[in-house]
Amino acid sequence: MNLKTLLSVTSAMTLVASLACIATPARAGQDGDNGDRGGDSRGHDQDHDHDGGEHHGRKPRVVMISLDGAKPDFIQKFIEEGVLPRDGGLARLSRRGAVALQNVTASPSLTAVSHIAIATGSTAVHNDIPSNTFEPIVGPISGSISGFAAPIGGYNESPLGPSPQPTALPLWVQLRQQGKKVVTATWPGGDGADISINKTVVQSAQPIRVTDYTVPFGAFGGIGAQGFSLSRSDFTPDPAIVAALQAAGHFSFSPVLVTTVPIESFSCSSAQTATCTNGATLDVKYSIRVAAIDTSNDRKVNYDTLVFFDANKGITAGPFHAPSTGPAYAKFGGENAPFFFEGSGAKVGAAYFVSALSPDLSVVRFARYGANFIPRNTPVIGDVDDINNNIGFWRPQADFRIPERLSPGFTNFPDLEIETMFEDMVKTFVRYQAEIGERAIKTHPDADLVMVYIEQPDGSEHQFLLTDPRQGTNPTDPNSIGANQDPAKVKRYASYIRFAYQTADKAVKQIADAAGRNSNVIVVSDHGFAPFHTSVNLTNMLRNAGVDTSKIAIRTSGPAANIYVNLQNRELGGTVDLATYRALVAQITDAVKNAVDPNAQFNYSLKEQRIFTVVETRPLQCDAGTGQCLSKTIGQDFGDVFALMAPGYNFDGVQNPGVARKGDAAFNAATTALSMPNFYGAHGHDPELPVMSATFIAAGPQIRQDTVVRRMRNIDVAPTIMRILGAAPHQVDGEALREILR
Repeated sequence: MNLKTLLSVTSAMTLVASLACIATPARAGQDGDNGDRGGDSRGHDQDHDHDGGEHHGRKPRVVMISLDGAKPDFIQKFIEEGVLPRDGGLARLSRRGAVALQNVTASPSLTAVSHIAIATGSTAVHNDIPSNTFEPIVGPISGSISGFAAPIGGYNESPLGPSPQPTALPLWVQLRQQGKKVVTATWPGGDGADISINKTVVQSAQPIRVTDYTVPFGAFGGIGAQGFSLSRSDFTPDPAIVAALQAAGHFSFSPVLVTTVPIESFSCSSAQTATCTNGATLDVKYSIRVAAIDTSNDRKVNYDTLVFFDANKGITAGPFHAPSTGPAYAKFGGENAPFFFEGSGAKVGAAYFVSALSPDLSVVRFARYGANFIPRNTPVIGDVDDINNNIGFWRPQADFRIPERLSPGFTNFPDLEIETMFEDMVKTFVRYQAEIGERAIKTHPDADLVMVYIEQPDGSEHQFLLTDPRQGTNPTDPNSIGANQDPAKVKRYASYIRFAYQTADKAVKQIADAAGRNSNVIVVSDHGFAPFHTSVNLTNMLRNAGVDTSKIAIRTSGPAANIYVNLQNRELGGTVDLATYRALVAQITDAVKNAVDPNAQFNYSLKEQRIFTVVETRPLQCDAGTGQCLSKTIGQDFGDVFALMAPGYNFDGVQNPGVARKGDAAFNAATTALSMPNFYGAHGHDPELPVMSATFIAAGPQIRQDTVVRRMRNIDVAPTIMRILGAAPHQVDGEALREILR
């Protein structure tokens, strides 16, 4: 059956169900090879007798685009339904090339873990990125490190420092060593940063974290999002502002009105190494006022636009060259208006969005999105400035703190306004990322490999994957499950998921069009997604089982947990002796393995009511009690106990105050382990589950058309790219997908 026929007859639900029944599937064209490799064996693909070189007189090029959280069954379903257009990026690539039915991602199936696995072709055990957040085992028990800013391929523990022989390397390092040119656009690990543990550099930026053109992912600029509610009484005439607006070419058909006092004040540092704060402690001061203008020539008082400006600088006419923006002109019903913090050394900016604006200003609600910037790491500062000066400062991405009302000022905003804000951020941020990818391609036409990361649909699926009857449509109401779910909200949230995929699809098309027909375009994702109905407090769960939690550290990301014991002579300042360590590891392992959900309203899909489906323990026999033993499932910085929960359960989303689930005892902050969450989608479960399958779509001159890969692994992507480019991969666990190559 060819790809076109398969896609036309296979519904998304049937596809998922069929994948669950595959026992030991062979990849197409590789009879008998089920792709599973145990132990520490590592595949090395050094066969170059294929036609991986010239094609019609031009060298091959690969453009890889990662759509964070893109589910292959959703892509399939949305193409069939016409949600994703036939001439869009994903449908077009699917018709022209190869598609994987199941792409088994890394364990755990988290963003940092999976992207480094894709980039290195190696498992988390070998590349030493075990989670989005974890504890370096040589650090203090209170310490944490981000998986996005951790040493790829591990580090030397004693003496602490860079590893002389990293156990994994990104493909960009290997390709550049073999004379190839690579550019990365916000890809995790491509950041130009020096990585430190205990204030000691354990991985220098060069050569592992730098490419020929490196754009780091953005960072928090020190000022979180804020909601504002005003009314007509907050505004007054101001002739000076009227004159300034007219000089800038902005005329109002109703009298210009301006806030009598600043709505907010903050400060930033002029130094490149520092950001901003809500206070006035830094050297560059900002005092924000708002003007209301009427741009509709309808002979009515009809204010429709708010102008946000720094009172210290006033309203200036421009023109403005990126990253500068001048005042932000935000029209009700339009997109957010970017606002650059002029004079900030780190090139910080935010944006303003108007969510409610009565024509007479009786109701005025708007948001200032969180401030962000592109890290100005010295080895890549030229590339950072290229983006700041040509695309603009780092735009605000979809911020979960707004719909979850964790940021101040949003308590009284209606749900629809909050959701409209989120969709606005989805649209403008993905467009910004696509423009970065497009610039990387156009300014480096000789690049052999371009790697682009796109944040959606992950952010929207976290917030809106409301597809399970056990999920409460009102997070504060335990009865809003099952038949009591709000059908309008379920329908509305489904539309936001579709919009996220449509937005990501446009980004793929924009980048693929910039790459041109001679490029091999590969679209991947890092993981799938599952709805969840229950938030889990692991500290309470272990404490209820009798574990002394004062002797351990718990690091969770999504449904994945690494649990560390504060072992003497391993952790910095460790206090637990070897005998106690062994007893604690055994006790924690038993507690996790035996954890159950006794509420039948939520556990009906679980075998034997077990909450955890994967539980791994650091081996104890291979050393003299240093707690540094490794195995095929436990790497350098994994916890002493590593565990993954079943779909439906997530460590994130615990509310404050907590809310008990329907049928559970009253919520108790000191003892309750299972409660209602305040958002809906999760990943990080067992990667072998079909629902966690990542996406793989590839098309181009070196890719066979109408090719279906029944089962592959994300660690196969790197060796496949290297084979296309005629390079030899080293230290990889994956294997090239020969069946898709011409």
